[in-house]
Amino acid sequence: MPRLNSRTFSTALAAELARPRHQGLTLYWLGQAGFVFDTPQLRIIIDPYLSDSLEAKYRGTPSPHDRMVPAPVTPQELGKVDLVLCTHQHTDHLDGETLRPLALRLPKLRFVVPAAAFNLARERIGVDRDRLIAVNAGQTLEPLAGLGVTVLRAAHEALEIDADGHHKCLGYGITLGRHRVFHSGDTIPFAGQDAEVRNFAAHIALLPVNGRSSLLKDAGFAGNLTLAEASGLTARCGIPSMIAHHHGMFAFNTADPRAIDAAASSTSFQMLRAQFQTAYESVLQVVR
Repeated sequence: MPRLNSRTFSTALAAELARPRHQGLTLYWLGQAGFVFDTPQLRIIIDPYLSDSLEAKYRGTPSPHDRMVPAPVTPQELGKVDLVLCTHQHTDHLDGETLRPLALRLPKLRFVVPAAAFNLARERIGVDRDRLIAVNAGQTLEPLAGLGVTVLRAAHEALEIDADGHHKCLGYGITLGRHRVFHSGDTIPFAGQDAEVRNFAAHIALLPVNGRSSLLKDAGFAGNLTLAEASGLTARCGIPSMIAHHHGMFAFNTADPRAIDAAASSTSFQMLRAQFQTAYESVLQVVR
């Protein structure tokens, strides 16, 4: 069964990303739902939030968005990026202060965004239409040679669809060579979810575990899978490895790392907690 190897590194993430890339697939956590996908050929980034734009937006409110830890890297330190994917329009997933500097530094870089957020993405990123790839649930595409993207539904408290029939929140099945990774986006369980995820046949699931606390609801923010729900989805869909994320960013919207580590000791699959300065390496010996 394919497994992830976790490797800690003592240098800054910028220095780690500047080194020659390892064989296979390596994942780095950027915080919240953000990840770097590295292969020897491609660097793909999903949902990077590397600014303090939400801290400024919510300063002085009952729900401050001060970072619990600093961003692990700046947009300028990400090196050459081949594609960016954003799952939905919330700023911690589609952040203009992160994406605009990337777009300016890398004039050929393109961005996969929900069709429902196309105009907002143009405004935040500050790019022409041809640099955005608008997608909707049910699509499959190959935006780059060696990269396949399967677009799935996500329910950030509900399955929301705009007037044009576009799902507002998405998940992505990412295929890089023989590696298949499912990033759910922000979601809760919904009817049909298991079948869609199982059909993608991922080797790795990247799932939020911050849940839907009363504190979060009272503040007017949508929730996510609980740790138990994320674990159940992974087990039911036969996914060998899961990385639990969407914790450790904002104090009012996080999960207890001790609970994640405790749960990991009793799952039928490999559960890892997303951590900074850790590389998650996958070199598949077999294809399921």
